[in-house]
Amino acid sequence: MSATTAAARPVVSILSAETAQPSSSTPMPAVFSAPIRNDIVQFVHTNMRKNSRQPYAVSKMAGTQTSAASWGTGRAVSRIPRVPGGGTHRSGQGAYGNMCRGGRMFAPTKIWRKWHRKVPVNQKRYATVSALAASALPALVMARGHEIDDVPEVPLVIDNSVEAFKKTAKAVTLLKSLGAYDDVERVMETKKQRAGKGKMRNRRYKQRRGPLVVYDKDDGIVKAFRNLPGLDLCSVHRLNLLQLAPGGHVGRFIIWTEAAVNKLDTIYGTGETGTSMKSNYMLPKCIISNSDVARIINSDEIQSVVRPIAERKMHIQRKKNPLRNKHMMYKLNPHARVRKPETKLEKTPYDKAIGQAFYEKMMAD
Repeated sequence: MSATTAAARPVVSILSAETAQPSSSTPMPAVFSAPIRNDIVQFVHTNMRKNSRQPYAVSKMAGTQTSAASWGTGRAVSRIPRVPGGGTHRSGQGAYGNMCRGGRMFAPTKIWRKWHRKVPVNQKRYATVSALAASALPALVMARGHEIDDVPEVPLVIDNSVEAFKKTAKAVTLLKSLGAYDDVERVMETKKQRAGKGKMRNRRYKQRRGPLVVYDKDDGIVKAFRNLPGLDLCSVHRLNLLQLAPGGHVGRFIIWTEAAVNKLDTIYGTGETGTSMKSNYMLPKCIISNSDVARIINSDEIQSVVRPIAERKMHIQRKKNPLRNKHMMYKLNPHARVRKPETKLEKTPYDKAIGQAFYEKMMAD
């Protein structure tokens, strides 16, 4: 399985919440350079989604609450149990069977089904860091459908003053100045009614996912941003794969606060050193440091020691059939020289003499 590595910059700019201009910079956290494994993200996401299901089952008495009995043979009807009585349409109708109107279902659902799944901790951590690394690549964020054409930088980091915002109007002004409000407007346009019975079950509308705001300390930021459609909030200490990669698709647009970004190295480590917050945990590393294999093969260092094509073709040997080629058979099985001749190729005195000499030498040794 090939892994994609995030080409992380050495530093990331921190934008001011007042002017939306770079005010300072901070080193890029090592977690943004972790390998991106879509297969692990999808597997973990599928199993984690199952842990929020509620058990359901049909009534164990459904379809069997009648004193039906079979009429037996000899009445030119099937032997399915039939409702007793007379004078109504119901009398004489088939009952119990799953093919009958009003009958029970085949293999009725039970509440003791295995609803939940246990996911290894290391797999969940691998999936989380993969989703974080993908969020630092503008190509993957745009491929997921987010509108980030006017965003100055990805990952987008804002100073800590945004954590004290308490008004939604102030949050909207900030997002517009950063060019991130286009993604919220995209979510508004995707709102539509759900098809099916879910309209009656408190989930009448569907819409896409917008930005994710990750903070360190809630001084009012949740109240300021929570009412924006499609926008989610999460503490950096409780990063959740279901929010980082909705639907199992990596590349969510994440807006970070300065304190949250600075905490990532403390939470996940730097790759060379572990972290005290997770015992015996190290960031995963890529098998190769440069994933551009074509560029490596075509480099001057590799091509200078590679033999020309014509020379390589001379050294390529076709695979020969030992049942038809005696030399290949002798190479695989030296004792074939002295066994009883079975083919025309082996009935030559020259081969027999060589085989006898070889056999005597082998027995002497």
